[in-house]
Amino acid sequence: MTEDVLQVFIDGVVRFFQHTDDDSVKVGTPYLSENSNPEAFDVTGIIGISGPYRGCVYFTAPKIFVKHLLLSMGEQDTRKEYIADLVGEVANTISGNARKAFGHEFMISVPVIVEGAPNSINLPKHLLSYVIPIYWKTYHSAVVICLEN
Repeated sequence: MTEDVLQVFIDGVVRFFQHTDDDSVKVGTPYLSENSNPEAFDVTGIIGISGPYRGCVYFTAPKIFVKHLLLSMGEQDTRKEYIADLVGEVANTISGNARKAFGHEFMISVPVIVEGAPNSINLPKHLLSYVIPIYWKTYHSAVVICLEN
């Protein structure tokens, strides 16, 4: 994966957080991770990718991160359903921005929400994933990109 491809996803993260009342998101240095132990927090929104690239892109965060993100966006209801919807929306927005950059052949699925342990995310063992750390307020989350072309 090239630096330009990674930058598309980083730009998508920054764009999403510009819609909060505190857009002071910091993006950490991306790093490679083996897929045998996927990076994951309490809740994850996964987008399947097909077309010239195949694989997935996902956003993963602690529930408390997502609750505060909801509040910063003016939503007072932080029930489980709202948390799941927002995690899916973040993943979908980031992937949708990538689709705009890569063209209509970059196909994205609807988000799948996974709660709990990292072993519930199955990634191809023959690939490595790029993890993009995200820091917002006092919280840490990540966007993970597992694509091959």
